[in-house]
Amino acid sequence: MKIALLQMDIQERNKDENVKHGLELLAQAAVGQDVVVMPEIWTTGYSLGHIEQDAETMEGPVIAAIKTIARENKCNIVAGSMPMKIEGKIYNTSVVIDRNGDILDYYSKFHLFGLFHEERFFAPGKHLATYQLDGIECSNTICYDLRFPEMFRHLALAGAKMIFIPAEWPTPRGDVWKLLVQARAIENHIFICAVNCTGFFKGEPFYGNSMIVSPTGKIIVEGDEKEAILYGDIDLEDIKRVRNRINVLNDVREEFTK
Repeated sequence: MKIALLQMDIQERNKDENVKHGLELLAQAAVGQDVVVMPEIWTTGYSLGHIEQDAETMEGPVIAAIKTIARENKCNIVAGSMPMKIEGKIYNTSVVIDRNGDILDYYSKFHLFGLFHEERFFAPGKHLATYQLDGIECSNTICYDLRFPEMFRHLALAGAKMIFIPAEWPTPRGDVWKLLVQARAIENHIFICAVNCTGFFKGEPFYGNSMIVSPTGKIIVEGDEKEAILYGDIDLEDIKRVRNRINVLNDVREEFTK
C-alpha cells in the first residue's frame, strides 16, 4: 500500500491561504497513491478566535474539493482534521474519503488538550470505531489522543490494523512524539501513520517529523522540521508475520480492558 503524508506548514490566522495551499499540496500528493493523510486542523491551525465562522460542514466547499481530488485520483484521503460543525456543535474532526469521493467515516477528537484550552472551542468526540479502507480495518485518532494507550488497545482489539494520527505537535515535546508513536505501534502490532505539521503557534515551532511506523516499531519513512510530502510503501503482511511469533492481543487480560 502506497501512503503519502502531507506535512504542511500551517499559517496562523490565515484560513484562506491554508485552504488554498493545503488543497494544492493534496492534489500533488494524491497522484499514484493509495492513501494521503493530512495534519490536524490544517485549515485554521490553533487560531480559533473565529471558529464559528471558520468551521466546515460535511456539505461545505472544502470537503467538496477534497472529494473531487479523491475521485479524480482514485485515492483514499484521511483529511487531517478540521473544525467541523456537526448537529449544532463544533468538533475537531477527521473525515475519511474513499477513492470514489464518498465520505467513508469520520472521527472527532476524544481527548481535548487542556494546555491549548481546546475545551473552550470544541465538544469532545463520542464516536470511536474502525472502518474498512481497501479491505483493511483502520481507525483514526488525533494528536493528544496519542498519550492514551488504552484507546489504541481498544481499537486494536476491535480489529484495527492501521491507525492514522493527524497532529499539531510542538518541537519542545518532539522526543515524546517519536517515542509514543513507536510505542503505540509496537504494543499493538499495528501500523501507525502519524502526520504532524510545521509552522508556528504563538512563536512556538511545530515539530514536523511525520512518520509511518511498522508493527515492530521500525520507522518506514520520517520527515524533518520542514514542509514536505513524504512517501512510504507498506507491506500489510508484516502484521501477520509479527503476530505469528508473538500475538500480544491474544494474551490480553480482559479485566484490564474494561
